Amino acid sequence: MTSPRSRLLLAAALLTGAVLAQVGQPAAEPSTASASPDPVRPVQVSKPAPKPKSSAGPRNRRKKEKPGKVIYLTFDDGPQPEWTPKVLAVLARHNAKATFFMLGRETAPYPELVARVRQAGHTVGNHTYGHLILTKLSPTRLKSELTRGPNSKCFRPPFRATNAEVHKAAVALGQREILWDIDTSDWSKPGADKIEKAVLRGAFPGAIVLLHDGGGDRIQTVQALERILTKLSSKGYKFKALDC
Repeated sequence: MTSPRSRLLLAAALLTGAVLAQVGQPAAEPSTASASPDPVRPVQVSKPAPKPKSSAGPRNRRKKEKPGKVIYLTFDDGPQPEWTPKVLAVLARHNAKATFFMLGRETAPYPELVARVRQAGHTVGNHTYGHLILTKLSPTRLKSELTRGPNSKCFRPPFRATNAEVHKAAVALGQREILWDIDTSDWSKPGADKIEKAVLRGAFPGAIVLLHDGGGDRIQTVQALERILTKLSSKGYKFKALDC
């Protein structure tokens, strides 16, 4: 039987052990109810996200850089004594300028037409001598086709047939290659309506349009040209010649 003193000492020892056990336990995690609902939010406040890009800025800058709504009309395969003058007459009525990519075999018999085109403020491009597929020619024949075409700073390969060799040969002669953005297929005589629609549907500032004043009957091209110039002019477009 234990004495009262022994029982007191035992109780004290048990109490001390319980306190020490509590001190050794790790601190409890804070309750999620009292924590911030978004612990990352303070970091975002101190370091704000980049301001979203606005599409209005670049568009405004591009508008300032552009001189206006310009389209470049180009006519291939001439000059031709019947259709080239009619094309020139339509262009003159609308105060429009264009570029004529001429063939050497056509300029030889009609030098007065070449002069007339230039005197009207249009430019002349080199469409080679004989309208051959340049990518199938030997280097010597290729050079001959280029050098016997009209003297110009611009060159257009017939059928859009070009490759690295053709490009290199043109550059060596100081001519830059000019292709097109809108093909009217007027050479196939699809009708004036289709020629007109092809241009109006594809028009955008800086577009190069492919038409023809040579190579056949071009009455559809002349008719469509009148409408094209009228309708695009009403939309604010101007028509300039390429720097050739």
